[in-house]
Amino acid sequence: MKNILIPIEFDNMAQKLINAGQELAEKFNSKIWLIHIAAPEPDFVPYISGTGPLDEREARATILKTERKLIQEYADILTKKGINSTALMVQGPTIETIMDKVETLDVDLIIVGNNKHGFIYKLFVESVSNSIIKIANIPVLLIPMV
Repeated sequence: MKNILIPIEFDNMAQKLINAGQELAEKFNSKIWLIHIAAPEPDFVPYISGTGPLDEREARATILKTERKLIQEYADILTKKGINSTALMVQGPTIETIMDKVETLDVDLIIVGNNKHGFIYKLFVESVSNSIIKIANIPVLLIPMV
């Protein structure tokens, strides 16, 4: 288990996933790849009174810069603890982008969070975790999120 991929959203679950990855990385001398999938650029930016396409692009650029800084901070903390880690921020469709990185980075394990939702929610919404489990051909470690 040399390469561990941890998809990160900037919420209260991120640190729990990183902690699980850190524990495994320490035991197996693994590299941790932290990845945040940013939303792709919109195909169309409508003109709304008071805001225009330039304002929307500037707002989007600010969000991307903030997200990039946050994921890099997570990787820097791991590096200071002696764990080989790299932060990645990629725009694109979430599942396809994650699975592409699994291939290109030669990932051995994916660590994802598992939210507990009821039957009705699961009926209408497929989670990222469930999608990854269905298509991954490598082990996926689910960390329960409470």
